[in-house]
This record gives sequence, C-alpha cells and structure tokens, in this order.
Amino acid sequence: MKKNPRPPDRASQPRSEAPRGESSRQEFPNSKAPHRKPAHRETNRREPARRSTSEAPRGERPVREDLVLQACLEAYGFIRHEGRLADRALDFTLRHKKNLYSNERRAVAERVYALLRRQRTVDFLLEHAHRGFTKLDRTHQDVLRLAASRVLHGESVADVERSSQLAVMGTEGLSGLAHAARTLEGLAPDKRFPIAASLPDFLAARFREAFGADAEKAAEAMNERAPLTARVNGLKGDREALRALLAKEGVSTTPTPLSPLGLVLDTRINAFSLESFRDGAFELQDEGSQLLGMLVDAPPTKVVDACAGAGGKTLQLAVQMKNRGDLYALDVEEGRMEDLRKRTRRAGVHNVRTQLIPADGPEVDTALAALQGKADRVLVDAPCSGTGTLRRKPDARYRLTPEMLAEHVVRQKKLLERFSHLVKPGGRLIYGTCSVLREENEAVVEDFLSRHPEYTVRPVADELGAELGAKVSAGPFLRLAPHLHGTDGFFGAILVRAK
Repeated sequence: MKKNPRPPDRASQPRSEAPRGESSRQEFPNSKAPHRKPAHRETNRREPARRSTSEAPRGERPVREDLVLQACLEAYGFIRHEGRLADRALDFTLRHKKNLYSNERRAVAERVYALLRRQRTVDFLLEHAHRGFTKLDRTHQDVLRLAASRVLHGESVADVERSSQLAVMGTEGLSGLAHAARTLEGLAPDKRFPIAASLPDFLAARFREAFGADAEKAAEAMNERAPLTARVNGLKGDREALRALLAKEGVSTTPTPLSPLGLVLDTRINAFSLESFRDGAFELQDEGSQLLGMLVDAPPTKVVDACAGAGGKTLQLAVQMKNRGDLYALDVEEGRMEDLRKRTRRAGVHNVRTQLIPADGPEVDTALAALQGKADRVLVDAPCSGTGTLRRKPDARYRLTPEMLAEHVVRQKKLLERFSHLVKPGGRLIYGTCSVLREENEAVVEDFLSRHPEYTVRPVADELGAELGAKVSAGPFLRLAPHLHGTDGFFGAILVRAK
C-alpha cells in the first residue's frame, strides 16, 4: 500500500467527529446493539434505513471497495500503529485521496470510527474466531478487523467477504464470529464488561464507580454515534428562525429537548458548507456543552472565559451579554486564539478580548493582574480526560492512562485556584468538564471549597429553572451522560463568592 510521505501530527485534543453515517445493528445472539438510541430521547426522528455501507443510495455512485479499503487501512494504521489522532488521521488520508467520491469518503470515516468504537471487542472476537490471528501480518489483521467490525455492526458475512480483500487473503475468522460472541457473553461480568464496552480495564472500573449498576448502559451509549447539533447565534435570530433558514437549505432539524438554543441536524450534510453557517447564524455545539454555557448567565459587564480554546462557549457567553460589556477569552495557545478571532468575526461578536497567557509559572499572575477581583463571572471549562466525549473521539479511550488522569486532576485544581482570584465579591465561578469521572468533577470542587470558605455552591436548578434542573442535575451540580440525556457527558458547578 502506498503511504503518504507526511503523516498527521500528534496532538493532545482532537476535533469533534465530523462525518456522519448510518446507524447499524449487531447481529450476534445475546449481545447488545452498539448503536442503540437512548430510550429517554423521545423525538420524531427515525434511524435511517439499515444498509451495507457499500450499498449506494439512489443518485450516488457505487462504492469502489478496493479504494475505500485502501484508505481505511491507511487511516486506521496511522491511528492504531502510529498513535495519531483519529480525526487528523482521517483528514490527512482523505485530503490525499482526491479520487474518492463523497459517498466513499463517508464510508471510510464511518468504518474507521465504527472499528475504533469496538476495537477491543473486535480483537477479542477475532482472536477466538481465528486461531492464527495474532500471527498474521499487520495488514491482514487490519483487513480482518475492518471486516469484522462491519459484521458486528449489522452487515452480512457474505456481503463483507465479497467487498473486501478477504476473497484473496482468506476468510477464516469471519465465519467464527458468532461463536466467539457467545464466548464473550459467557465470561464473568467483571471480565466481560471491559471487552464488550471496548474500554481499558482501568477505565471500565472508573465507569463502574461513576455509574454503578448503569455502567453498561453508559458505556454502550458512549459507543453510539453522536448527533450533529447546532446552537443558534442569538445575535442573528432565534431558534425557529434558524430552523426555517436551514429548511430552505434542505436541512431537516429537530429542536433539542433540553437546551432551548439547539437544533439536531437530521439531514446528512457538511454543515460548514451551508450559507447559514458561513453567515454566522449558528455554531456546531453539543447540547450538553450548551447547557454548561447556560450556567454562566453572563451579564453585560466583565466576564472571563479562562480556558477559551477555539471559543465555542465564548461565543455563547457573548450572546448572553448581548454583545456588550467586556468578555475576556484566555488561552495558552495562539493558534486557538486566532481560530476564536475568526469565529467572532463570522458570528458578528464585538465584545471579546482575546489574551494569550503563559501555561504556568509566576508570569501567569502578572498576565492576570489587571483582572484580579474584577470579574462578575469566570468560567473554568477545564482540560480533562474527555471521558464524556468518547462518542466523538472513540480513540481517546486507548490513549488515556491512570497517570494521565492524575495529571488532569492536578491541573484542574490548579486552574480553579488560579482563576478563582479573578472573581469579584458577589461574583460567580463556574467550573465545568467534559468528563464523567468523579475525581475530575465533584472531588475537585470539594477540594476547592475545603480551602475557600468564602465560596458556596449555587444549585444549577436555581439557574436553569426547577423543571430543567431536575432533569439534568445530580444534587446541586450539572451531571449529563449520553445514556440519560442523549448529550455528551458533562459536569458543571456554580460557585458564588461571598460579598
């Protein structure tokens, strides 16, 4: 297989998954469907018709399986064998495969992401279905992994065999998948859960701690495809106006059931190509992220987004402030600040002041001196394990280690301490993560409060209202999870400084 000369760079935080494909159903006995729709989310949307990813819909060209497989092998090889981020590996591969049709590009992304979501499960099944699997060369193993993943997600063995190199490489393995699945089902629960959920052992144990009896449901939901969700730019219109605008562009939408700001894009589309997106009418933002942003309730005075990144929540706060006051967006990377500046121009936002700050050291206090004790609101959307976003970044689970998790916790405590000093008396400090793990969430807040008696917790229901608050809170905190809310996993806390 021809390799591109410059593979994608490694990085700590991948972007959200962009390509969207068909949902599919597992066909093995006594095992759970990997793309089961959360039961709570009662909408009028229906899953697309089940079909093979090699089957061309009406009006599309037939998929050239040899080219799709080559691209899948290249992208997956970057991810699994070279440690590259999935989204960047796919972007790099597809950018250099200019001869692929749009439906073929979609098939590549769907198949690679589907395998990543079930990678550990697929490896277990193949090792039990193919006696010599571990002795095969890497390419043959990856061909079998991609094929087994397709079978696991609902395609027939016969269809997969016909549309892959297995016809010439040998089909041993696929025919034994059903028996291997029964072997998996026969394992003791503590042995079966990490493999069936495709989680590292330590992370499966953390899921047990976080979700208790619901751990399997939570993990299954993390292996579903995430919806593509828009947040309306309130500076340019309301949600119904955006829905009408998108309908004119041929995009069907469903209002998000929890956030009053969101629309799920039901039509498969490249949202970035839409005129409404280019005009700044909406941003792509998970419904859970929107709810976290709503906790800030930013007044048009002085507000700080302390870990702004590329600015998704910054733009949401600007709308809350009605484009007035001073909104300080801080980050340690200039590239992200430049992305934010571009996004503010597109969104028509004028009250954001970007500021690059040092990552650590005494220079940080100097950089923040002018804001000490001045802000009515400070949002600390802290870097974290990302365990709430595994639907969008399925490869992240395989990179996370206990040591990395401990480093995240140390950093989170440091960030909360540092930026708490920017809050004025009577102001609010909002702490949030996209983690579902207690040690990054409640434990960090409890540690902070033990050292800062001047801060008290404001229940999120007081901010969101009793009805919505009851749906999305655990005690006084925002607690979201895919199996319960259909959102990414998020945590949020509102801390009020005494006057």
